[in-house]
Amino acid sequence: MRDVYINAAGAHLPGEAVGNDRMAAILGEIDDQSQRLGRLILRQNRIEQRYYAMNYRGEALDTNAGMAAKAARAAVDTSELDLSDIDYLATGTTQGDLLVPGHASAVHGALGTGPLEIASFQSVCASSMMAAKSAWMALKCGEAEAALVTGSEMSSRWFRPGFYRPALDRLGNRDTRMAAEFLRWTLSDGGGALVMQPRPRRRGPSFRVDWIKLVSLADRFDVCMHAGIAHEDRHEPVRCWSHNEAGPQGAAADGAIMLMQDMMLLKRIIRGWVGEYLALIDRGAIVPGDVDHVLCHYSAHSLREEIIKLMTAAGAMIDEEKWFTNLYTKGNTGSAAFFIMLEEFMARGGYRPGEKILCVVPESGRAVISFMMLTVEEA
Repeated sequence: MRDVYINAAGAHLPGEAVGNDRMAAILGEIDDQSQRLGRLILRQNRIEQRYYAMNYRGEALDTNAGMAAKAARAAVDTSELDLSDIDYLATGTTQGDLLVPGHASAVHGALGTGPLEIASFQSVCASSMMAAKSAWMALKCGEAEAALVTGSEMSSRWFRPGFYRPALDRLGNRDTRMAAEFLRWTLSDGGGALVMQPRPRRRGPSFRVDWIKLVSLADRFDVCMHAGIAHEDRHEPVRCWSHNEAGPQGAAADGAIMLMQDMMLLKRIIRGWVGEYLALIDRGAIVPGDVDHVLCHYSAHSLREEIIKLMTAAGAMIDEEKWFTNLYTKGNTGSAAFFIMLEEFMARGGYRPGEKILCVVPESGRAVISFMMLTVEEA
């Protein structure tokens, strides 16, 4: 089995940076309660700016696949390859531009490369790591020679007032309203990409992928982040939007089209994530003292604080000075966030050959946690 390396990364953030004071002007205003909750949520997530593939008239400036393709081209441009060298494409996203066909087909079409193998992964944040693992395995066993991996989101389209107004009567309960508003004031748009190969770069640093672990805890937790089912019906999966007798309009009136986040359940799920981290320590896969850098995706600063509190209580904390994030300046871009973070980390430098980089991508959808260990290698 061959070693596999991340040899380049790319990112695409659409438009101009949007500060907190301009969010409502782009997403659209729902009502005064939405504005009040938005200010509370922004204090919790501490995101200062983000990017939207949408203008002030609510018009789309790009597509999910388009942003993935732009990030992919940026990654290839900084690699030692041409697009024609890529023979494997794996994509991750929460929801592609179309219900059918898969997102990887759309990204391949936007790239315009020749025939290649594709794989689509649809989940939430961890879909990026699912895509990365598929590429890692294909390269490791000799099924591919050069892989592109993308994560991309166009979350802003979920947050226009029209997605909420048909079901405003269902948002009278404050917990339900918070579940509907949290992601509206937290998620944003963008694309990220990696180039992976079974050999390091000839010039400059590469990151060897030592291992990737991904665990679903869906057997232990209900749906936490969701769209396609009314919030109060999320314990009954048979009640999905497509089963509504009144069609899509009826599903919208039931609140099934809104993107929701159960904050109380999320706090319980965090304990499950930390439990999987501790299990990897017990197995010797992670030695906290040997980790030189931590790239951990999290949706809000308040959740970072909760994770650190639990790791510290367990005696397994990695020095916080080793943690890197760009959440506060690039926003939470879901499945794209980790790749956008890694791209900035690679470009900044400050790492040395032999150093270990622990990458952590949790997902609240239905409790997924993923880890990747990298080792810095210099050509």
